[in-house]
Amino acid sequence: MVVKQRRPKRTITGARYIAYRKFRKSELGRTPALTHIGKLKPQVIRGRGGNLKVKLMRTEFANLLDQKSKKFEKAKILSVIDNPASRHYIRRNIITKGTVIETEKGRARVTSRPGQDGMVNAVLIS
Repeated sequence: MVVKQRRPKRTITGARYIAYRKFRKSELGRTPALTHIGKLKPQVIRGRGGNLKVKLMRTEFANLLDQKSKKFEKAKILSVIDNPASRHYIRRNIITKGTVIETEKGRARVTSRPGQDGMVNAVLIS
């Protein structure tokens, strides 16, 4: 299935836009990564201008920031507690930005975008 990022087929008044060309590579979108908990599996994608984007398909560790000591440490992710993006993501253990995860050190909120950044950064809540 092709995901496109284009203008709508109709104007605000309801008139149809007439297609004067087919879609271009720059208008191509992609399906979301839907990062799961599991053995590390990154996916490298070539972007516009030759830039590389790392999508995390699966991960098992997070970089945790302890706000009291102001130090980062690596911790294993155990499960997903809450996900504001979708309530169905909790059961499927999908990690997105804003997700509350259970780690070895305690509960943490994800501050990075794993499907875009290629890593999971989180801040300890408790």
